[in-house]
Amino acid sequence: MKKADKYKELFNKEYLMGPNSVRLLEEMLEKYPLERGTRVLDLGCGKGLTSLFLAKEADVNVFAADLWISATENNIHFNEWQVSEKIIPIHADANDLPFAEEYFDAIVSIDSFHYVATQPYFFEQKILPLLKTSGVAIIAMPGLKKEIHGNEPEVILEWLDGEESEYDLFHSREWWLNHIGQSDKFEVVMNFDLESFDVAWNDWFLSKHEFALHDEKFFAKGIGQYLSIVGLVIRKV
Repeated sequence: MKKADKYKELFNKEYLMGPNSVRLLEEMLEKYPLERGTRVLDLGCGKGLTSLFLAKEADVNVFAADLWISATENNIHFNEWQVSEKIIPIHADANDLPFAEEYFDAIVSIDSFHYVATQPYFFEQKILPLLKTSGVAIIAMPGLKKEIHGNEPEVILEWLDGEESEYDLFHSREWWLNHIGQSDKFEVVMNFDLESFDVAWNDWFLSKHEFALHDEKFFAKGIGQYLSIVGLVIRKV
């Protein structure tokens, strides 16, 4: 049994905000485990499920930061789950994080990095300074199997149609590697497309959240053939 299955009762429309972040995080940590007792920033923690998993299953000390969900709301969750002694909730913008440089052993970002990191030099300027030497960024985010910008299938445009389309946030793993670039300050130690793509999306559909029902309708129309979950592990040198 997967560790994520321990938390199935929380995989519902109250807590999920997209493809199941706990499933994605579990796969990332299977591929790159964290050392117990280390200090971890959960960047874009949503309603706290990834922070719960980090505290309970990875046994690390977590700073749970999100812009959309208040620290007070997440603190209620952490108290209910009896993990408040290991998690500090923070309400913060990823572009203006209130932490000292070289403060974290690891920064984890599951299903959130793409919302902020398409701007030039975001990783090097906003994330890297917060990591200790040899610290790692562990990232999993929805993306594309290959770049299709300029030749967008109608079903993708229809799926993301709206006043604030998210289409420009979706990119391939190769695009992200090129965008983050190369530097003597860091090295990409792992990059892959996650195997938990199907189960993470299916958990989201089963939640019956109104946005999940919207996504499920377009998966039935075939958008899944274009999408992936991009996984990156980047170590500070």
